[in-house]
Amino acid sequence: MANCRFYTPLPLALKASVVLSESATAHATRALRLNVGDAITLFNGDGLDYCGILSEVKKNQVVAYINSVIENHTESPLNITLLQGISSGERMDFTIQKAVELGVSAIQPILTERSVVKLSVDRAQKRVEHWQHIVHAACEQSGRAFVPPVTHPCTLTQWVANTANRHTSSTRILLNPMGAKRLPEMAKPSKNIVLLIGAEGGLSPKEIEFAIAHDFQSTLLGKRILRTETAALTAIAAMQTLWGDF
Repeated sequence: MANCRFYTPLPLALKASVVLSESATAHATRALRLNVGDAITLFNGDGLDYCGILSEVKKNQVVAYINSVIENHTESPLNITLLQGISSGERMDFTIQKAVELGVSAIQPILTERSVVKLSVDRAQKRVEHWQHIVHAACEQSGRAFVPPVTHPCTLTQWVANTANRHTSSTRILLNPMGAKRLPEMAKPSKNIVLLIGAEGGLSPKEIEFAIAHDFQSTLLGKRILRTETAALTAIAAMQTLWGDF
């Protein structure tokens, strides 16, 4: 059986015994049917892989013993923050999952004028927790040891205000069917990349105008109009091909 990866928020160290989380325990025992002596890898987001074996396997508790620690080199050379308009149903889940697999560094859900989903404070917090869980699972599957954070939803105006002293040197890209340029026409970004994608109905003219006024470059992905989840993943894959590690 291939080495299985599990995310744990606990501090990890060589020669430590670690009790897996409830969800990891269920996955290890019910889905993977692992046994004592099986090899696993733990990670907590610090960029390291903690390799070991299962020393105890019970129905409600699984313990792993860490016998080696290695650096993980799966991160993309691109530091991409995805500003994703909140889409409905499973679209947002799918977008986040695949964006993490493709190597994004952070995800900022954006409340847009045309977003179908409307979130109260309590519901927004629950959605963030749900999305972060999806990130953990995507990191487990894709072999990443850094965990991209999902931040609390905000509007584009709020994001610009909150990051006034950050991201100032970043390359800001807005996907727009009426875009003025294509990705291959852009110079390779030297630092961070911020990618802005609208929800199902796209960004409103007002939001597009605001984004462009705050240094977002209006960019076109081909001649066809893509769904929000397709647009995000296509853009990230294109960036990895042009400038990253594809």
